[in-house]
Amino acid sequence: MNGPAGPVRNVPNLITTVRTVVAVGLAVLAVVGDSALLTGVAITCYWVGDMADGLAARLLRQETRFGAVYDIVCDRVCCLAVAAALIPLLPSMAVPLVIFVVQFVVVDLVLSLSFLRWPLLSPNYFHLVHTQVYRFNWSPVAKALNTGGLVLLVVLAPSPVLPVAFTLAIAVVKLASLVVVARIPLAVDLPGLRAASS
Repeated sequence: MNGPAGPVRNVPNLITTVRTVVAVGLAVLAVVGDSALLTGVAITCYWVGDMADGLAARLLRQETRFGAVYDIVCDRVCCLAVAAALIPLLPSMAVPLVIFVVQFVVVDLVLSLSFLRWPLLSPNYFHLVHTQVYRFNWSPVAKALNTGGLVLLVVLAPSPVLPVAFTLAIAVVKLASLVVVARIPLAVDLPGLRAASS
């Protein structure tokens, strides 16, 4: 089945679907059973699956704009489910978790979908549009810090102060990136994209 943005039925999208269903299902069971173990497994499924679908898309040359949007939306679904499982287990960390959820589900969603303004397959190619925005949001280091850094702080920090500061700093970066992206001209004015397409 092909859509306007590329094939819909492919391996990466299947992985995205499976990891989302499994992660959300485990998170629901974790909430019902108040289980730290299931919460940890849900987070692991989310992260491993998120890496696997992107890797499969690149290795199999099945990257599509539909797949990128689908992955971005499913990331938010997984995030909400995992946060719902984490908050009862770590009530003292509710504030940083809620800040992160709002930032990730609202601000970062808009930012991540901004690649659709240009002829890019996904945010992973945003360096063709703006190097700094890419570096602070979608480079491998940025991706790891954005979610992994918070989870580690929430689990290991003795108080919510540092996690709150971290999530607020991430939110500032995301908002600043949105402002920058809104001011970037269309693709025809971007030498990087012209060179890549020639």
